[in-house]
This record gives sequence, C-alpha cells and structure tokens, in this order.
Amino acid sequence: MKNIAFRRKNLDGLLKKTGDIQLQKSLGAFDLILLGVGAIVGTGIFILPGTVAATHAGPAIVFSFIIAAIVCALAGMCYAEFASSVPVTGSAYTYGYIVFGELVAWFVGWALVLEYGLAVAAVSTGWSSYLSSLLEGFHLNIPKAFSGPFNPADGTYMNIPAIAIVLATAFMLTRGISESAKLNKIMVLIKVGIILFFIVVGIFYVKPSNWQPFMPFGIKGILSGSALVFFAFLGFDAVSSAAEEVKNPKRNLPIGIIGSLLICTLLYVVISLILTGMVSYTQLNVSDPVSFALQLVHQDWMAGVISLGAVIGMMTVILVMLYGGTRLLYALGRDGLLPKSMYELNKKYKTPVKNTWLFASLIAFCAGFIPLSKLVELVNMGTLLAFTIVSIGVIFLRKNKSIPSGGFKVPFFPILPICSFLLCLFLISQLSAHTWIACSIWFVLGLFIYFTYGRKHSLMNKE
Repeated sequence: MKNIAFRRKNLDGLLKKTGDIQLQKSLGAFDLILLGVGAIVGTGIFILPGTVAATHAGPAIVFSFIIAAIVCALAGMCYAEFASSVPVTGSAYTYGYIVFGELVAWFVGWALVLEYGLAVAAVSTGWSSYLSSLLEGFHLNIPKAFSGPFNPADGTYMNIPAIAIVLATAFMLTRGISESAKLNKIMVLIKVGIILFFIVVGIFYVKPSNWQPFMPFGIKGILSGSALVFFAFLGFDAVSSAAEEVKNPKRNLPIGIIGSLLICTLLYVVISLILTGMVSYTQLNVSDPVSFALQLVHQDWMAGVISLGAVIGMMTVILVMLYGGTRLLYALGRDGLLPKSMYELNKKYKTPVKNTWLFASLIAFCAGFIPLSKLVELVNMGTLLAFTIVSIGVIFLRKNKSIPSGGFKVPFFPILPICSFLLCLFLISQLSAHTWIACSIWFVLGLFIYFTYGRKHSLMNKE
C-alpha cells in the first residue's frame, strides 16, 4: 500500500515522451520578464490594494506587498531550478511526481486545480465590477441584484457578468485558440500603460493626511495582509514553466523571475501609496478601487479609461488561468488519476472540450455566488501548498543522482529553499479559520477520489 502511494515517475521516461518533440529555444530574459508581468499584473493591482488596505493593513499595505514578494522570489528560485533540471511541462504536479511520488503529486495537482479554478472565479468577480463601472460611464446600469455575490442583505443575488465572462472564455478555449505571444504583448503594454497613467494623474491628488495612521491594524495586520496580497503575485510560476523554450536558462530564468517580480512589486507599492493617499483607506473596501478613487476626485473620464484597461487586462489573466487549469486536468486524466473523459480531445479542434466545460461550469458557479474575499483566501491556500512542496522538493531533487545536474541552481543551498518552505508555512498560518476548513473539505474529497479511483486506474500500475 505504502509503495503504491509513493511510486515515482522516471525522469528518463518523461523526457523520452517529450524528447521527440523539442520546443524551440527562442525566449530571452526580456521576453520572460514580459511574460511574467503579463501573468502577474491583473487582479492584484486592480482589486486587492483597496480591499486589503481597508480591512487588514491600512496604508501599510506597501509592507504587505514587499513581504509577499520576498516569499515569491524565494519560491520562484526553487521553481527555476526544477524547471531547468526537469524541463517537462506540468509545473509543480510533475515535479512532485518525480521527487516525492504519486500521492504527493496528486495532492499538489488537486491544490493547483483549486488555485486555478478559484483564481479565475476571483478575477472574473473583479472584472464584473470594472465592467459595471465602465458601463455606468455610458449611463448603462446592470441591475444590482445581478451584479454581485449571493448576499440578500446587500440586495445582490448572483453575479451575471462574472458567469458570462467565464463561459465565454471557456468557449474560446474549446475552439483551440493558440495563446499568441503577440496578443499577450499588446495586452501587457495596455495594462502597464494604464497603470502608469493612473500613477501620473493620481500623484496630484495625494493628501499625506490620508496616510495617518499608517499602521492602523499594527504588525499583525501587515502580516495577515501579506498572506492575502500574495494573490497579487500569482502567475510568476508561468515563467518557470517556459523553461524548455529559454535560451541560456541558467542566466535568463532567474533574471525573468526576479525581474518580473521586482517590476510588479514596484508598481504595486506605488499604486498602494497613491490609492491610500487619494482616499482614506477606510473607504476603499470596494472591488474597483482604482476607478472608485478617480471618481471621488471627480475625474470620471479617467475612471472610464482605467475601467476599460482593467476589463482588457483581466481578460488575459482569466484566459491564462483557465487554460492552465484545463491542461492540469488533462495531465491528471492522462496519468489515469482522473477519468478518461478529462483526457479526451475533440476530433475537430484538438482541445479537451469535456474537461473545459466541466471546469468552467464549476468556476462560473463560484464566480456567480461567492464573495471575492473568500475566493482570494482559498486560492492562496492552494498556491502556498504547491510552493511549500516545490521549496522542500529542491533539497530532494539535489539528492537524486539520476537527474542531470545542469541548469540553474538555487543560490545559498540549502538555506534559501528551507527559508522559502518556512515562509510559505508562515503565510498559510496567517489565513483565516474558514479557509482552513474549506480547504480541508477540498483535500478530503481529493483523497477520497484518489483512493477510490486514481490509485486503481493510475498508469503507473502498468509499469
């Protein structure tokens, strides 16, 4: 029994499967930084600075962002080492399979399904708020009952725009849209342009008196805030998953990961300072804080520009995360841990249509009925668990002599991986009790599926 749950995948076997198909090594450091900024900048900048400042950290949210960025940079290095030694797509799930064995891999995969799914739900909730704000500029109003999570006390019953964007994106994915780098570049430039525009305009409306008190919730608020704004850095692991296509990965991967994190942290810190300087943090508990702040200083046309940028910018995040989740379900199906239908491709479009619709329907339900703050916490739990396993996995990866030792190495080994592991555990401990309970239910369900279905149908049984 023990041996079955911890049987490991052989790296040579995996590389042979992908060995026939060599991806072209075309990405330089700058491409990776753009890729990272594209994946990271989205919800974090358009939604979280408001809600977290209002309820957890106040203007000191800038420190929350810095702490979260440090944790991500350490975990990012561990990801980079895995990505360059095990250049097989599948991210943390595949890494877990090779280093720890099937049960841990399933656990990580299950955590990532939660992360991708609820990240899409959370981003689409924020997308819906910015869409409403954009339409208000044209004097079009979505009825309040249909533009928020299920909360009869507040007069909202379901979030129809959020449900619609998830299903529309799923439809695009089933048609086999190749995520083009060109489109991504254009959208990244639009996003960053709009953020810089807000900074330039907002700086004239900052009143330093709004920054008093700077730490209304104390150190505890900054720490619990950092566990929440951690969500703002999701997506940098997308950089490490491009390992197979990077020229000179030893040099370029760390530059790509650390570079994109530095740029994003700088943007987040400046935006948070300006937001909390324009409007008292007590008023910022809204899901479209950036355009809300501009409306308060009577710059309605600018609020419209920002809303348009947010609507475009968040669509890329929804697409990338939904794509990631469906491909993960595809990998779980291919390895026999989930039913074959997850692995079936549509004959015409060559995309996993069944798993895309199943995944999107569940996400659309969450996006339509669950409040944003609850979604964000659950996503962070899934991600941090994957990070802890990747961080500690690097130590086992080095011990495994069967894995070639070329490529990027985490500096100050084994101190950095251990620090990364402990910091991730620390941030997990800062999440609320509700999150722990909800995640426990999710993982118990996961273990039930593994022991009743996955273990018996795993392809490892044939080997």
